[in-house]
Amino acid sequence: MKPPANAPAPAWRLVLPLLLGLVVWLFYWYWDTAAAMVGIWYRSETYAHAFLVPPITLWLIWRQRASILAEPPRTSLPLALPVAATTLAWLLGELTAVNALTQFALVATLALAIMALLGPTVSKRLAFPLAFLFFSVPFGDFMMPKLMEWTAAFTVQALRASGVPVYQEGLQFIIPSGHWSVVEACSGIRYIIASLTVGTLFAYLNYVSLRRRLLFIGVSLIVPIIANWLRAYLIVMLGHLSGNRIATGVDHLIYGWLFFGVVVLIMFLIGARWSEEPAAAAPPVETAAAPVPTTVSAWLAALAIALIAAAGPVAFAVIERMDRAGPVTLADLPPPAGWREGAALPAWQPDFSGAAGELQSAFEQDGQSVGLYIGYYRHQDYQHKLVTSTNTLAASANKQWSIVARDAVAPESPGLPERVAAAELLAAGGSPEVRLKVWQWYWIDGHLTAADADATLTTALSRLAGRGDDAAVVILYAPADAAATALPAFAAAAAPAINRLLAAAREQR
Repeated sequence: MKPPANAPAPAWRLVLPLLLGLVVWLFYWYWDTAAAMVGIWYRSETYAHAFLVPPITLWLIWRQRASILAEPPRTSLPLALPVAATTLAWLLGELTAVNALTQFALVATLALAIMALLGPTVSKRLAFPLAFLFFSVPFGDFMMPKLMEWTAAFTVQALRASGVPVYQEGLQFIIPSGHWSVVEACSGIRYIIASLTVGTLFAYLNYVSLRRRLLFIGVSLIVPIIANWLRAYLIVMLGHLSGNRIATGVDHLIYGWLFFGVVVLIMFLIGARWSEEPAAAAPPVETAAAPVPTTVSAWLAALAIALIAAAGPVAFAVIERMDRAGPVTLADLPPPAGWREGAALPAWQPDFSGAAGELQSAFEQDGQSVGLYIGYYRHQDYQHKLVTSTNTLAASANKQWSIVARDAVAPESPGLPERVAAAELLAAGGSPEVRLKVWQWYWIDGHLTAADADATLTTALSRLAGRGDDAAVVILYAPADAAATALPAFAAAAAPAINRLLAAAREQR
């Protein structure tokens, strides 16, 4: 007797229970990662939209359930092999407490497990729903500094073009009616992520051709960036023209979301004019029956994925158990040759938290002063780690100090990295004005770098090699008027002693 059209293929009776069991298995091993992801959705308004991503993914699968179930799954053992790469990525992220990496790896592992058990043909139908799951990963904070710079630059230029005189210092600017600054909420990251998520879903549901889909996704990324620039400019102008009676405080945010909502609505209304109707389904072609997965092949694929996926958490537990280092002890840095201990510089300390040990001191030579800060990290986790977006020279919420310029410097001295990060800080309300020039770099188990990514990768490799996660940030600072000579001179004289001090702390593990 011939089965009815669109009847579920018999192979689903074997594969579907295996798939559900494997999903439960993955969440058992990676529950902490999944819980951390949901915790960020709950705490951060920027990523609150992610609560909708899993239900939308399930709905996207459900709407094409008939065609999916009519296609027999064909288990593909080779598709299980990439799980080894995602498991390694998760392990590296967990060793360095990088949320985004562990969470991307979890979603990728889940998607690959589904693809391996269902095979290439069914996976093609699930490609977009599985890819859409990646929007559930809280990712994008790294873009905030650059977005804030762009917003400040556009706002200042637009104000000047409007005839409003502006004095700018980094992300802060002064106009005749008051003082304004660009903070994280002004970066537009919330608008961009929300627009990109909804825009990608809109493109999938309304277009058929890949070209139109990619074009609309690109528009949904660019439009909120430009809209945020206009929003910032209009808010400042509203405040300026009203004598700061409107567009400040709570209504500042309300006007921003209203403006963004109108812009996105217009974008979707325009995009809907070019909607495409799905192509009519082709009549089924009679072909020889495709092989369906045997019990052995399906169980082998599921078992391979289960073992590979569990290897990451097991390896992490072993590495953690082997690391029995004690507390950190940082010795004082003796004055380098030609230098002596000096009076404290202006009361500044970088906004770094979670260090296991800290050292801050000042040195003098020929009337020039240099400050030194070392933050030493050991047993790093998600609350206590060196490289994170919240560890910065001066946070935007810092009421006393602000970063007005960033750069990179090549010190060309032994014991220093090829390049160090440089910045200029300005004290709020100082009279006379107080500015500091700052050099910053990382020490990772003897490796010197100023790059966040390099520091993170080196930390992960050090932990894999069984050498622990000892790392430090080294920061030198001096008054801006003398920093051009004071910082290079002190760095060249003190770098060998600083490296020995950090190596000694490392050897006391």
